[in-house]
Amino acid sequence: MELQCTVQNYDWGKLGADSMVAKLLSSADSNVSIDATKPYAELWMGTHPNGHALIIDRNVLLGDYIKDNHDAIGPVVKSKYGVSVPFLLKILSIRKALSIQAHPNKSHAEHLHKNFPDMYKDPNHKPELAIALTPFEALCGFRPLSEIKDFLSKLPELSEILADDSVKGLLAQGEGDSQNVLKQVFQSLMTANREAIASSLNKFLTRMEKEDASIQSSLLYPLVRRLHGDFPGDVGCWAPYFMNYLELRPGQAIFLNANLPHAYISGDCVECMACSDNVVRAGLTPKHIDVATLVEMLDYSSYSLDQLLFNPQLEDPNSCIWRPPVPDFAVVKIKVQDDDEPYNTIIRPSPSLIIVTSGSGTVCDTEPIAARPGVVVFLKASRQLTLTPSQGSHLEAYQAICNV
Repeated sequence: MELQCTVQNYDWGKLGADSMVAKLLSSADSNVSIDATKPYAELWMGTHPNGHALIIDRNVLLGDYIKDNHDAIGPVVKSKYGVSVPFLLKILSIRKALSIQAHPNKSHAEHLHKNFPDMYKDPNHKPELAIALTPFEALCGFRPLSEIKDFLSKLPELSEILADDSVKGLLAQGEGDSQNVLKQVFQSLMTANREAIASSLNKFLTRMEKEDASIQSSLLYPLVRRLHGDFPGDVGCWAPYFMNYLELRPGQAIFLNANLPHAYISGDCVECMACSDNVVRAGLTPKHIDVATLVEMLDYSSYSLDQLLFNPQLEDPNSCIWRPPVPDFAVVKIKVQDDDEPYNTIIRPSPSLIIVTSGSGTVCDTEPIAARPGVVVFLKASRQLTLTPSQGSHLEAYQAICNV
């Protein structure tokens, strides 16, 4: 069943045809006109109330169809999640940084929703998987202590706005348990005086303008200058000196478990998550921030870049799967060449949301659908979809399922 899905035009999205979201949208529907001045940030595929998919040939919302057709969910998923699709599949196209943020675990989400329902709209957790479609930049997890210490020694503008005891505690700490010292110094940063933060950033940027390119690069000046250009004087501009800076190649992925600090910076990606809106923010955003909650909940472990990359497992010659350590979702990448036999997807006890990201051909469950970039299909539980590329082409698609 082909779906019409919802586009979100958030301010941070790429503009017009620069956006992968816009390209997929116009490719799937030739009647869509793309506004070159408008941001196209996210394409939502699922049953989230803020972006509900429509079954095109039935003119019915996917969630309403599922309520009347429980077989679409299947007994395994229904027994765990009820009559629902518990995940949300997205395409993101990012022009400027999203907020410094983390997502609460399930019990914490329930607590936040109960006590602050206006701020935290639902009681669910929100683990996320991001798979790069184009070169993709992100901040993710805290750096090894040795790297943070090195930055602090070279950046007096940063050290001077932090509490002396927090800096001394971090500098004295070995590479063992970093939790307490990192929490103290990060809390000191996030609660620093706003005027002091803005002044320190201006001093740093002014000093860096006079340095040669190699020093600028080693001290992340190009990145901080970009962040400061979009969010002048924001405390989040100092975050790259505490958090890992990742530059993902297409096909590389990161998994964002509960309490892991992160911020997407630029690029296009496939994202899949548990169906929730729970985000705790503390910088690089005009939205509500909750510094106290974020500081208390964060995972202050130090991570290397290799530890943060989340690799898929090969399932067969045409598909690989990213299986996060949560039951809510997994993502499969499928690629079929024109010289391959038509490919039948693996039968799974879960409903699927599938988006074609490149190539041309047909996809078929019961009736063939013309497949081109941007076409989105809902597949019932325990069913197969057949992908057949056009001659001289290929089909590439991403399939979101429950990880059950």
